[in-house]
Amino acid sequence: MHSHKLFLESAKKTFELEAIAINNLQGLIDDNFVHSCTAILACQGRVIVTGMGKSGHIANKIAATLASTGTPSFFVHPAEASHGDMGMITDKDVVLALSNSGESAEIKAILPLIKRIGIPLISITSYPHSSLATFADYNLNTAVQTEACPLNLAPTSSTTAQLAMGDALAIALLEAKGFKAEDFAFSHPGGSLGRKLLLKVEDIMHRGELIPKVLSNTLLTDALLEITQKHLGMTTVVDESGVLLGVFTDGDLRRAIDNDIDLKNTIIDSVMTINATLVDENLLAAQALLIMQDNSIGQLIVIDADRKPIGALNMQDMLKAGVL
Repeated sequence: MHSHKLFLESAKKTFELEAIAINNLQGLIDDNFVHSCTAILACQGRVIVTGMGKSGHIANKIAATLASTGTPSFFVHPAEASHGDMGMITDKDVVLALSNSGESAEIKAILPLIKRIGIPLISITSYPHSSLATFADYNLNTAVQTEACPLNLAPTSSTTAQLAMGDALAIALLEAKGFKAEDFAFSHPGGSLGRKLLLKVEDIMHRGELIPKVLSNTLLTDALLEITQKHLGMTTVVDESGVLLGVFTDGDLRRAIDNDIDLKNTIIDSVMTINATLVDENLLAAQALLIMQDNSIGQLIVIDADRKPIGALNMQDMLKAGVL
């Protein structure tokens, strides 16, 4: 049985190894950090943070820290991004991708999509010659000599280094923007003031003819035209009386293409998503944003008591309204 002394010695060894990993970052930081800060400061959209596994957990925290310190940011799961959520990323954004090895298959799969959009890509990896680091515009090197795990397998020191690098970015940007205590309070849903807390879904949603809407017997090609014209990355699908039956999103389109669906001869109700996420118009916009982030979706449909669509909104609407 492990003795009292051995437990304490193990903990102290972990602290020591992780402290070394963080201290080593001071010798690794270079102009890539400066260029990364400059790119984010120039960003007119948001910082999209992504990562798989343990790196994904760290990426989630970094996104939250950036958002709460004045840099609009949110986390996108890379596996979801390759199946539709890339629609949440715009040509005004910056992508921050985390992968210790720099060879995460899910991250590598979305690199061509990021390139196609033409936005800056910042990587945080331990291997500056890895696929991700080489592809990125700027790489933040978080190389560690030894994981705190005695088997040198479980991500410990490496994820601590990633977290510290993310904090360094957030604080450097905070100071560059002159972010103050009152700004911090304003950016948190727990604050007592701020537009975030006062805005409701009804204040920012698209109404009437601006709601993308097609009948259930509509051809998929015609539904795509509706999606394109209404600019929300999706369309609602309704019956003859206007009751919502489902939704068809950019993600559904990508999955349809992956499944070799005949786009010209397919009816929308055979490929739509039936269990769409629905909200009430009186819901706070901040709560609606959390629903979108928790469900990794880019759009929301607003319905009335008769289940008829009365509004629609997406992440861009959240951004424009100052909620994100």
